[in-house]
Amino acid sequence: MKAVNIFFIVFFGLYGLLHLYGFTRLKRALEPGPWPLAGLTLFMMTMVLAPLLVRLLERNAWPTPARLLAHIGYVWMGLLFLFVSCALVLDFYRVLMLLLQGVVRVDLSRFMPSPRLSFFAPLILALTVAIFGFFQALNIRTERIAIHTAKIPRDIGRVRIVQISDVHLGLIVRQGRLAKILERVTAAHPDLLVSTGDLVDGQLNELAGLAEQIRQVKTPLGKYAVTGNHEFYAGIGTALKFTQDAGFTVLRGRGLTVPGVLNLAGVDDPAGNRFGTGHMISEKALLTDLPRSIFTVLLKHRPLPEEESIGLFDLQLSGHTHKGQIFPFTVLIDLMYPKSAGLMKLGAGTRLYVSRGSGTWGPPIRFLSAPEVTVIDLISAE
Repeated sequence: MKAVNIFFIVFFGLYGLLHLYGFTRLKRALEPGPWPLAGLTLFMMTMVLAPLLVRLLERNAWPTPARLLAHIGYVWMGLLFLFVSCALVLDFYRVLMLLLQGVVRVDLSRFMPSPRLSFFAPLILALTVAIFGFFQALNIRTERIAIHTAKIPRDIGRVRIVQISDVHLGLIVRQGRLAKILERVTAAHPDLLVSTGDLVDGQLNELAGLAEQIRQVKTPLGKYAVTGNHEFYAGIGTALKFTQDAGFTVLRGRGLTVPGVLNLAGVDDPAGNRFGTGHMISEKALLTDLPRSIFTVLLKHRPLPEEESIGLFDLQLSGHTHKGQIFPFTVLIDLMYPKSAGLMKLGAGTRLYVSRGSGTWGPPIRFLSAPEVTVIDLISAE
């Protein structure tokens, strides 16, 4: 069975379980009659399938219904995730009280939350967090890091790289959100602009004008990008054309030297292997061919450094994680990656920086994971 099919089976299976949990909580709390129950069941089934229905509407050139369903379906996804997370805390409390009751042999039922409280308390908290998270997703932050290195010539003094990542241009992240991101980029006066993958989301219908918005950003040393997994989901040919129209040079398993300044190397996301359209090469071979006397930046979507590459580059710029995007999903992301956000020393003079991402995937919500545009100053230490 193809990896893509396994992903969809796992995703919709888990998403269906979240809906079943929420459905059970609501049914116990409100005890709806037959007709409301039937309506609720139909709504839940539609929401489970909403991500798939959105893609089908996109591919069949129904952008307006796709956009409407995307907003409803993905806001619901975020709200449901928050509700289940809060409700599970109450479940954990209930289990602890039952265990304590068994130990002390005392009736503790008066300390147990009722079915209605177990539903409405998480619901109110989830709604509050979702509203806060919606506005946090619009509040783009500028993160700044400075790296002092002898590999930047003294006569240059400083090279400023601005990184965007995981913008996810599509049905939800559009002109307005992109303008907010590019305001931060332009204000930083970058020498280079880099995109570390997932510039686009799914189907690229109705994105007229977005490439031109990015192209207008002035960068004396150019714009460079690598693919993320969503470039392959969107269709690599169309995604590459959009990225190139936006002014980016896409590095797909190749490196180059900006004369006298720095090396840039970029690799495809492994998702390309699933679709048979990736340019996967040895990172070690790619980096070995670049002059070591010059500062080397590796652009790689996923923050998974290869052991044999450490020491062959100076800074890896990555994204992909969104730092979980909505807490407590952050906890799972932290278990999956050695660094889910921020700067990390890898040894042998190499560093990894992981962006929280500039946009949102799915729910237009961020909680305890603000979106960012990253300003990296490489400063001569001679």
